[in-house]
Amino acid sequence: MSRQTYSLLALAVVFSFAVPVIPLHAQTPSTPPDLDLYTTYSGTYGALDWIVCGSTSESSGCYGSGSLGPFVAIGAMLEGNPVVNGNVVTRAIYIVDSGANPVVLYVYTKTDTVTATFDTVSVKLTNTISLPLTGGTDASASMAANSRFLFIGTDEGDTPVRVTKSNLHLQRLTDFSGGTLSITSDQYGYVSVEQVGAFTVYGPNGTLQEDGGGDQFLLGTTQAMPGSALVGSPAQSALHVTRGN
Repeated sequence: MSRQTYSLLALAVVFSFAVPVIPLHAQTPSTPPDLDLYTTYSGTYGALDWIVCGSTSESSGCYGSGSLGPFVAIGAMLEGNPVVNGNVVTRAIYIVDSGANPVVLYVYTKTDTVTATFDTVSVKLTNTISLPLTGGTDASASMAANSRFLFIGTDEGDTPVRVTKSNLHLQRLTDFSGGTLSITSDQYGYVSVEQVGAFTVYGPNGTLQEDGGGDQFLLGTTQAMPGSALVGSPAQSALHVTRGN
């Protein structure tokens, strides 16, 4: 056999070992292990029930349930973005108790440990912080978020607050005074705080982007804004634009 033939055989062996064998149901890094699972919530103003259902790669059904609370009166609820570590997915659940006075923010950590046949679910209370917001049984709360911050307010006349997710640091949004009518966000992380006759838009990094008179809100991609948010013909906005770093 010639030296050239030996060289061709050697290359064939090298390339045969370089081709990985991928299982039919292999999980790629872009596929979260809880992709086919979902959590539904129900309850009353004073307590919240949750249940996780869906399917894993080898089973389907419901895998866990529990209750959160008690609360005086739930004013707003929000899930945080998931964090994936192998087959474990963690996310925060934020609940604003606007019935309490002052308002209280409850932070729960939900953990899904997903295997081929089951999802082991736990939800634990990890933080409770008092917010400088007036609450009560008649208070209406608003909350929206981006990847870094929560924006929370009530309609009881207080300046809304911004909460940093990573350390729960509080900061009053002093750009406007007065109660909060609604807080909206879009898919790029911009958040608009609507107050009586005024609005303020904050960027993904939390800095002021725009403010002015009138009622202006943002639209997201998964949740419709009700038509009741349109209170009439808005006044022409007097804008002040800044660009954060």
